[in-house]
Amino acid sequence: MSVYIEDLVTTLEAAGERPVLRCDGVDTTAASLLAAVRRTARALDGLGVGRGDLVALLAPNRPEALAVRYAAHLIGAGAVYLSVPPDPDRRARMIAQFDPRLVVVFPETAELLPAGVTAPVAAVGPVPGVDLRLDERAAAEDAGPLPCRARPEDLAVVISSGGTTGVPKGSRRDFTHYSAMATVAPAPERRQLANGKLAYLTQILVDQTLLAGGSVVLQDHYEPLTTLETIEKERITHLFLVEPQLFDLMDRPEVAEHDLSSLRALTHIGAMAAPVLRVRAHDRLGPVIMHTYGASEIGIVSALLPAEHDRPSRFRCAGRIFAGVDVRFRGADGALDPRAGAIEVRSPAMAQGYRHRPVEEAEHFVDGWYRTGDLGELDAEGMLRVLGRESDIGALGAVTTVDLQDTLCRLPSVRYAVLVADLEQGVRIAAVEAWPGGSVDAEECRDAVAAEHGPEVAASLRVLPVDRVPLTEQGKPNRPAIGAAALSGSV
Repeated sequence: MSVYIEDLVTTLEAAGERPVLRCDGVDTTAASLLAAVRRTARALDGLGVGRGDLVALLAPNRPEALAVRYAAHLIGAGAVYLSVPPDPDRRARMIAQFDPRLVVVFPETAELLPAGVTAPVAAVGPVPGVDLRLDERAAAEDAGPLPCRARPEDLAVVISSGGTTGVPKGSRRDFTHYSAMATVAPAPERRQLANGKLAYLTQILVDQTLLAGGSVVLQDHYEPLTTLETIEKERITHLFLVEPQLFDLMDRPEVAEHDLSSLRALTHIGAMAAPVLRVRAHDRLGPVIMHTYGASEIGIVSALLPAEHDRPSRFRCAGRIFAGVDVRFRGADGALDPRAGAIEVRSPAMAQGYRHRPVEEAEHFVDGWYRTGDLGELDAEGMLRVLGRESDIGALGAVTTVDLQDTLCRLPSVRYAVLVADLEQGVRIAAVEAWPGGSVDAEECRDAVAAEHGPEVAASLRVLPVDRVPLTEQGKPNRPAIGAAALSGSV
């Protein structure tokens, strides 16, 4: 069987001089990307990188980073786009734990490289203190065809978690499993926007788009107005946002001033958002919203397609479980339950474990299933409904953080709210953001929760009005920061 990188090379060869990437207003053709991949592959080979090795990249959203990643795969090496936890010590421990053969940095990311990295470091572009220039070595190499050395059983990809609260874990896949994750139906019309400072957030979307024969627009940051302008100017068909970004985008008054008619799917993931927010996104951005459930360890499990957002009940669910993906539920007593409980997943795209994290691997990867830590159920239509983290809810039947978020966000004064649960202390913290020019009344919030969920739930709720909900570098709610702000009384 072929592995994804072989199929990608074939696709790029067939595309020839067609642009497949666009970055900073400059197009990269398929032929140019393929030439860069082959030159870089030969340069990596000259450095002794090969099958079984791992190349770690502090990668910006740029064509040069893609060329290094695909080059590593072409010679049978694995690759990891590193996440960037805020603490340099955690970044250093992450790199040591992943144990790469080579670390690659770029001028845009060099400042993120922590001290104490023992692996060799190479740069693509000028980086002070890094003498090994991978791009210069690659420029001297031949761009001719190069046989693929990757084998189905070889390590292909390590996908790094964000590491908001600890050292990031890296879920690992061989080329067989990653090929199952990356391969999608042909879609030459697809034009994907991948925006964000770091490439690890969108790597699978880029791979899927290029394999499908589409094209990708790369941007090094997310900003709502820039995103609206880019959708219109570049005729973007597909966009991925974590939910705070989606809600920020949809609430901009400038939405009505931009032509978004090219959009076919705006996918959001990252939490189980309140129905009232999902309805607002659909009303303001049109029938393009696509909600998915998944994780880096398991890929995408289910999706509610844009056309399926056609009745109120569906704004509470995560859609239909994909063909070939198995989902089961485990009750609090440890027995399997056919309808509800802790979600466990098995799929062809599932990771095979964590790189050099045996304790966590044994906890989550059990007998071919992945234990997600989420609670869920099947609704009356057989669609998956994700209730939230078991650590946030405690047990089925309890009031969920999504329920509380929905209650708060239905108040006219509240634009957005994020809930952080501390079940050990018996409290929930609600970071509540007002509409521009407005304010949030904490007592009004507690009264609404008491009316809908009971006075005991309201009594355990701490309302924290904020100017902006704190976010991680991924754009997701920064729950540790919210918890810390509640302790200090400010954000």
